[in-house]
Amino acid sequence: MATNHDIPAIEVKNLTVSFGPRPALLDISVRIEQGVSVGIIGPNGAGKSTFIKAVLGFVKPDFGTVKILGFPATQAKGLVAYVPQRGAVDWDYPITVAEVAMMGRYGHIPWWKDPSRSDWQIVQEALEMVRMEEFRDRQIGQLSGGQQQRVFMARALTQGADILLLDEPFAGVDAATERAILDVLDRAKKSGRTLLVVHHDLTTAGEYFDLLMLIKQRLYAYGSPETVLNPGLLSEVYEGKLRVFSGLKAQEESG
Repeated sequence: MATNHDIPAIEVKNLTVSFGPRPALLDISVRIEQGVSVGIIGPNGAGKSTFIKAVLGFVKPDFGTVKILGFPATQAKGLVAYVPQRGAVDWDYPITVAEVAMMGRYGHIPWWKDPSRSDWQIVQEALEMVRMEEFRDRQIGQLSGGQQQRVFMARALTQGADILLLDEPFAGVDAATERAILDVLDRAKKSGRTLLVVHHDLTTAGEYFDLLMLIKQRLYAYGSPETVLNPGLLSEVYEGKLRVFSGLKAQEESG
């Protein structure tokens, strides 16, 4: 884990990303300190997943810089673990739950060696943390959507990275999986990790995360849930397609 806590976990300056003539992200600057959990919210098509991919170095920005614990994103191998959206995974691939979790150890194992007993112990502990140890020999495609999400959480944990990036981990999962994911996120934060999570549900965003980023191509707000979940600000960003409930709770209307 990182020891110099004066260095931000993630520092983004003037980030602009375009796909064709329209910018997906426009001049975003944000500094995320170590050891916090941050939820990224915004309407559909706002650039939330693009922001995650830019932090990972998966997409090349038109302008701006991204640094991970002081290193350029392209040189931050091993510092960041990523849990993609379920739709980005080939679930028919013939691989077991334990083998998927072991994939997170590959960066620590020389190519000429097999996983050690210690590596398998790390895999076992990660599967236990996400409550999937009893499915370790099951083919990944035979699991429910929520179970599959938990397995990819385990893969991220076995990497031992300082920063976890998750793209909509709660989308379409059952109650048991939601509780398991929340438990994992809580343990990860208590261990000193930094969490950056794309989240679609405004009714739970203020409860699940320390800080929120409100994105719609540009960064509209970054701060405490009380600051970001402002009804007037949300109505502006969601262009009125919003129902605001009591307190901080709100959700985007369908359609």
